[in-house]
Amino acid sequence: MKPMPTVVHGFDWPDRVVVGTIGRPGSRTFYLQTREGSRLISVRVEIEQSAALADKIEQILNQLMTEDRNALRIPVDAPPELVDTDPLEPVEEQFRTGTLGLGWDPSTAQIVIQAYSFPEIDDDVDPDSIDVDELEPEEALQVRMPVGTARAFVQATRAVVGAGRPTCPLCGQPLDPDGHVCTTSDEL
Repeated sequence: MKPMPTVVHGFDWPDRVVVGTIGRPGSRTFYLQTREGSRLISVRVEIEQSAALADKIEQILNQLMTEDRNALRIPVDAPPELVDTDPLEPVEEQFRTGTLGLGWDPSTAQIVIQAYSFPEIDDDVDPDSIDVDELEPEEALQVRMPVGTARAFVQATRAVVGAGRPTCPLCGQPLDPDGHVCTTSDEL
């Protein structure tokens, strides 16, 4: 049976692109949410994916700033009017992200984010018999954003990622509201 082609949800000039959460620190669910007009897509991402996405976007923008042949004006800081700190719009999870891709489109001067769904695997299939290179995601989200929006996305995403549980000053592990067992307490 030939796999179905991947359905791509494309946003070329979104009105909004943001990472946000649902839930309280320690049990938050992260979403990459994009809206263009009345179209709204929310895909689930992990906190680590969110942090890495912000870091990689910043690396691309900083690299573009240093290129002599680059005629673009890349902002050093996020334009304050573009930083989106509003909560997520109502979330209907489209898919859970397995893999993220990131790139630069010089023809439109935009950062391009690609989020691919986890490939569906039938329950009756032996996991050891699966060739992961042949698995195709059923859905993908492709979001393009100009450099100012991208810089603002980095700042807002880092704020969301950093708004989790505070860390223990002794062991660096997250503090739970219900209690904490410090891993360095034996050394004291």
